[in-house]
Amino acid sequence: MAEELNELVDNVVNAEDTEEYGKVINQLVAANDPEEIALLLESLPVVQRLSAWEHVRQPARLAILLAMRHDARETIIREASTQELDEIFQGIEAEDLVELAETLPNRMVDRALAVMDAKQRDLFKDALQYSDDCAGHWANYRLLVLPVNAKVRDALRLLRREIPDHADTIFLVNRMGYFTSAVEISAVIGSPEHINLIELADEDCVAIDGNEKVLDAALKVEKSNFSALPMVDAQGKLIGRMDLRTACEVIREHYEGQLMASAGMDEEEDLFSPVIKSARNRAVWLGINLLTAFAASWFIGLFEATIQEVVALAVLMPVVASMGGIAGSQTLTLMIRGLALGQVTSSNTKALFRKEVSVGGLNGVIWAIVIGIVTYHWFDSILIGLVIGIAILVNILAAAMSGIAVPLALKKLRLDPALSGSVVLTTVTDIVGFVAFLGLGSLILV
Repeated sequence: MAEELNELVDNVVNAEDTEEYGKVINQLVAANDPEEIALLLESLPVVQRLSAWEHVRQPARLAILLAMRHDARETIIREASTQELDEIFQGIEAEDLVELAETLPNRMVDRALAVMDAKQRDLFKDALQYSDDCAGHWANYRLLVLPVNAKVRDALRLLRREIPDHADTIFLVNRMGYFTSAVEISAVIGSPEHINLIELADEDCVAIDGNEKVLDAALKVEKSNFSALPMVDAQGKLIGRMDLRTACEVIREHYEGQLMASAGMDEEEDLFSPVIKSARNRAVWLGINLLTAFAASWFIGLFEATIQEVVALAVLMPVVASMGGIAGSQTLTLMIRGLALGQVTSSNTKALFRKEVSVGGLNGVIWAIVIGIVTYHWFDSILIGLVIGIAILVNILAAAMSGIAVPLALKKLRLDPALSGSVVLTTVTDIVGFVAFLGLGSLILV
């Protein structure tokens, strides 16, 4: 896929006229793959992206916009005329408008609502009752539903109609619309028509609360044996479902967001977003990093006299900082993954802390000896080798402890460890490493 995308991007970017745009886009549209078209458009500089978009035929436009990231989608919506958007809105459903509403001006959302039927408008309003980090905000309203007293013959009649994607169960509700149970379609096929569906119900199908965090709900779907799970409101009334496709998108976006956040960036940032916008988004964390760098430099300044007297210390300082930083980032990565998967709890934190300190101690001793020996032969000084060896051991131990403590502390403060953990950890390991190294140098060498 990556090689094919590279070739497509090269074909469009290097095309001498827009006919090539239309050729490439039409091939992808014919293959009915909006995700690939979305990836292609996101990979193009803005000028070529807008030119290529003009060749996308109307029936495919909505699906492509929904598959694009917010920032990239916004570049197209911003340049689209009101008439173009009105054409896209024809036949739009509530869940699609929920997705688009984040990048549409309010006036365009109102225009989209105006062409919807009353049922879809009500569903859209229902979705907006939940915040965008709740499962109910992203409910899928295409589902198979029957009353709890329905029989197999009723289910077979229902299945003769169009079956939604990722629908392997029929949800049963009572007269008030409250979810009671679910029946797998495979259990219906071949069963006598007079049997009540409730007799075939699968007790393993649990409902998702609409107020539940969307990531938690997605993980439930992923771990279930169903293609979709029912979604209910606080009273237990069936409001929709979350299917496996939505769950996978939520989980992918979450982990991609953590990866981008570790560099102080937004997962929705466009590859070709405006220079000023990209610079503004990244400047905050560059500024924070600068402050932490100044803090580390200030501690180094406290030992200026020592450094001037023993120049070897200045040469070896990056070694101490680097070893601590790598050791800390390894533990931090492990912790962030554990927190994201719900593996780290108050009951196992102490055991995890002891394990990581033991790993740090073992690695610290090994590398302290190795670096101490190398330093001894380099500078022909046992004392300098002893100083850096002890400093390496201290810093790797501090890095292991910080790798556990920092993400836990940030989580308690309701801050994302993936976003700010590396900045805090780097500051800790730099300061501890420099103070240990230069402090020991002052005591032993001067």
